[in-house]
Amino acid sequence: MDDITALILDDHAAFRRGFARLDDARDPTEMLAIWEALALHLDIHAEAEEAILYPHLVRHGDDGPDETVDAIGDHNKIRDAIAESKRHEVGSDAWWAAVWQARRENSEHLAEEEDDALPDFRRHADVELRAQLGARWLKFYGEHKNGRNLLFRDKDPERYVQEHR
Repeated sequence: MDDITALILDDHAAFRRGFARLDDARDPTEMLAIWEALALHLDIHAEAEEAILYPHLVRHGDDGPDETVDAIGDHNKIRDAIAESKRHEVGSDAWWAAVWQARRENSEHLAEEEDDALPDFRRHADVELRAQLGARWLKFYGEHKNGRNLLFRDKDPERYVQEHR
């Protein structure tokens, strides 16, 4: 059984490792290779959460609507920082500033999700639902390998909550 919350936490660990690898990168070619893979994973992860996790949390969590508004806003900030990084030469001060913005936004998002949203979801979702959503998560990643058919666009957090209530 693949519990969606465990799969999400696996991604979170991968993000932390990716940023640590970026800390160790010394030349632009290596930086670009690490960052492109990490940025794509961050984008796909946000889309997966928005398609699979948050529609359930918004309806069933104690603080689901508020947690969802916050999470969608966080995803937008991460997407925006990733987009900003693409406007600059890899390794430049402006590039690093955008990458660090993505890192800070992501770190804040992971902490909030791990401390608030995921525990709230686990309290309200039975094992079967978590397994069903885990299967959907894995299928989503398979269908959207390398970002295929995903737009990576910001979403209005309030509208998202209204559409998924």
